[in-house]
Amino acid sequence: MGKSRTKRFKRPQFSPTGDCQAEAAAEANGTGGDEDDGPAAELLEKLQHPSAEVRECACAGLARLVQQRPAWPGLARRDAVRRLGPLLLDPSLAVRETAAGALRNLSACGGFEVCDDMVTKDIMTPLVALLKECSAGLDSNEMSPQEKKDQNRNSIENIANEAMNVLWNICECSSRAVSIFNKEGCLEIVLKYLSRFSTNVDLAISVAYCLQTVTEDNPELLKSFSAPALHVLESAMLSPVTSMDYILLKTLVAGTIWNLKDIIPSKSQAEIINAILKILSEVLDLDAGEIVIRMQEAEKQRLEAAAETEDILGSANHDALMEDDEMEEIPHKRKVRRKTFISDLLPPTDKELRESIALLTAQQTALEIIVNMCCSEDPSDDEWEELSSSDESDAFMENSFSECGGQLLSPLCLSHEVHTAFTNYLIPKKIFEKTAFPNSTAVDLCSRSPTWKSLVRKMNTIQCRALVCLQSLVSLLDVDHLGGPAALQTLAQHLSQLLFSQPGKYLGLIHVDFLEAISSALRALLQTMASNNISQCMTPDQLMTLCTASIHSSNTGVRVNVVSILGITGSVLAKEDGTLETLKTIGCFLLEVATKDPSLVVAGEALDALFDVFADGKEAERASVQIKLLSALKEFQPVFKMKIRKEGRGKYSPDQLCVLDNVKMNLRRFVAYQETVEKRLTA
Repeated sequence: MGKSRTKRFKRPQFSPTGDCQAEAAAEANGTGGDEDDGPAAELLEKLQHPSAEVRECACAGLARLVQQRPAWPGLARRDAVRRLGPLLLDPSLAVRETAAGALRNLSACGGFEVCDDMVTKDIMTPLVALLKECSAGLDSNEMSPQEKKDQNRNSIENIANEAMNVLWNICECSSRAVSIFNKEGCLEIVLKYLSRFSTNVDLAISVAYCLQTVTEDNPELLKSFSAPALHVLESAMLSPVTSMDYILLKTLVAGTIWNLKDIIPSKSQAEIINAILKILSEVLDLDAGEIVIRMQEAEKQRLEAAAETEDILGSANHDALMEDDEMEEIPHKRKVRRKTFISDLLPPTDKELRESIALLTAQQTALEIIVNMCCSEDPSDDEWEELSSSDESDAFMENSFSECGGQLLSPLCLSHEVHTAFTNYLIPKKIFEKTAFPNSTAVDLCSRSPTWKSLVRKMNTIQCRALVCLQSLVSLLDVDHLGGPAALQTLAQHLSQLLFSQPGKYLGLIHVDFLEAISSALRALLQTMASNNISQCMTPDQLMTLCTASIHSSNTGVRVNVVSILGITGSVLAKEDGTLETLKTIGCFLLEVATKDPSLVVAGEALDALFDVFADGKEAERASVQIKLLSALKEFQPVFKMKIRKEGRGKYSPDQLCVLDNVKMNLRRFVAYQETVEKRLTA
């Protein structure tokens, strides 16, 4: 059977078009031109106003406006990026901060093409200049008088934080931005910001996000890392502070250090890997559901206490005003000013929510780092390709590998150091625990709160990431390191329970991300169990239910997984007696997918599964004749060839085409084999 690749989590590669998506859409719809764009036009005009307060308000208005997708075409037509860019260096610190905030929102909401368009419009020049000025400003403040120093430092650090988020967003979406980061020597600047982690963890977290992005697949930047630079990272990662913000910071820095593994001396590799996995292990140890519940309760108590304090102050102010009224006539405005609420004295805070989000983000990041540790460094790691392991195709695959320039799938890999650390820190066990459904009480509490509702999706995402991790580990580790056959059977029962214990959920109603993640994990597990002759706990009926419900998913990965699962199950059943009817059902299902699925990748996987199921065994031979497999494949063979020729180069990668060519050749050989089977059985 073919094996699926593990999905690596990394920044997307930038588009060569460089056009703003919204702008292109506007042109396509014929909405381009100089017509009035309402608030966008007015706000952009005010950016040139001589008053700093007006410019600041205009930037704040744009920060809100850019979050509305319909506003993007108007902003693009009026060159909003080129107008906002110079304000990053405005004489007013407040204007700088709000301008950076507007660009941060634009880069975050606009995504891939908008970010690349920002690079095209040279946003990196003022952005880099701003980061350099902030760095110099923080240094000069060290010698300022205390009061001025604190005020300026806070402003400058806030500006730097906004600017770092813009830089991170853009570098995550544009390779050109990463190149500019390298050439402009931004590494030294951002490391200086990171070194302030003990006094400004928010800024340090923004830097860590950016560093994790720019250090991935960036050998040019790796050359710039000196011993002092590595020491800054090490200090942040080994910080003893245990608040949720610092847990997130340490996790992000651990991911950055993993990206730098190629420049770490061999003698230090084991020590560094142990340090990284110790951090990740500690993060995964935390019970996020219980912490979210505790944080919500803390928020409730804090708000109740604040409300009581306001009532007391309000009552006291009312009594004082009544006394004043008895003595003299007091203007109405004066009464209003004297009424003070505790919320007016303290800035609004969402500390508990922020800490909960930080923890969930740290756990998601930790799981993504572990998945990346399990992956090779091949450029095609982001692809989901399927590779036949048919013995008949070995010679062809060698030729295809040469023809495709060595771009076929390289296997998942795990170094001895990583393998040892995984075992020492019980990483497989902790990942298994995270595959469970999120704490139902925490989900219920968050669902009922508008401000906490987004955490439900974050908790579900952690479960999906854990399932992807599980897939990697099952594919990588041998049975003994996974706990032996009994542990694998327990794991199979666990995955079965996740799928089938909640009636109706798996029948097309479950979220596609979860379905892809769990089907990938199940596929890897069943393959490992089949390869080691371990009896499977899921019944063919259960698997058919899953496959029937999932084969209509819009997600290609889900469809590939379910046909592969059927292929694995069928190949096991083909060796057993009394499985004729089940094999016929599996064969008909796979045949229909192979001939009718719109994706050649799915069709190829279905054919590959058919080859495995009906390659051997008396029951399989009888089933193939009864479902008329040979005639169906003969009829489909020229259609499959034509589809590869017509659709292949336009829709599929070179790697996928190599695999499809392999399937095409195996189809010809399998048809010849089936002809001999049919002749023998019908003679």
